[in-house]
Amino acid sequence: MGTAAGAGAGATVLVLAALATACTPPQLERAAHRHTTGAPSPATAEPSPAVPLASPGFPPTAARARDQLTGLTVAWGKNWQTYRRAEFGAGWSDDTDAPGGRNGCDTRDDVLRRDLKDLREGDRNPCVVLSGVLHDPYTGKELPYSYRRASQIQTDHVVALGAAWRAGAWAWTAQRRLTYANDLDVLLAADKETNHTKSSKTPDKWKPPRKEYWCEYGRRWTGIKAKYRLTVTAPEKLALQDLLATCG
Repeated sequence: MGTAAGAGAGATVLVLAALATACTPPQLERAAHRHTTGAPSPATAEPSPAVPLASPGFPPTAARARDQLTGLTVAWGKNWQTYRRAEFGAGWSDDTDAPGGRNGCDTRDDVLRRDLKDLREGDRNPCVVLSGVLHDPYTGKELPYSYRRASQIQTDHVVALGAAWRAGAWAWTAQRRLTYANDLDVLLAADKETNHTKSSKTPDKWKPPRKEYWCEYGRRWTGIKAKYRLTVTAPEKLALQDLLATCG
């Protein structure tokens, strides 16, 4: 009799424990997961694609960019030999306060959703881009995109991570570098081959083949340097002045 009672009590405890787990509010489970991992789990993430994918007023107007350029510190790059991609985090991260950050979507998907036209998003997960077309800003090419198929589209850091490192990012905290690497203001969807050619070159060494984009390229580059208080070299500043001179 004592054994049967003990077994019955044990079963009751198990049932109550299962009910407590089942009744745990989902928001508490998500909060606990974020506390331990720093990001929502795929099963409980709640994508918020409505989060703005650009800062208000970015890129700056030509007049504003010229003012910003005047205020940038002119200096030669430093510590180029210590640059490592890993210094800016391991891949894409949603765990930043940059535009598009903490919206439950992958940074690359945010860029595609912002830059592609004729966009088709996933039904169950609006973060995922199923198809679209990129009008490449650097070349003017029309580049199709299809989910899980090889693409000629890459995500470009306008001021490349290596260029940012030489201009002052070497002295930043790891979190600030992670934010920079995932800031949508710094990123553009672009032609893969052209992006490889661009690499980490500054505007005195590389400009977009499509001259119609020179004005916006100068505005974006200058805006990024001003936003993150990065330095410019003397030749780089002259090249930016030339790019901004093409603005109407």
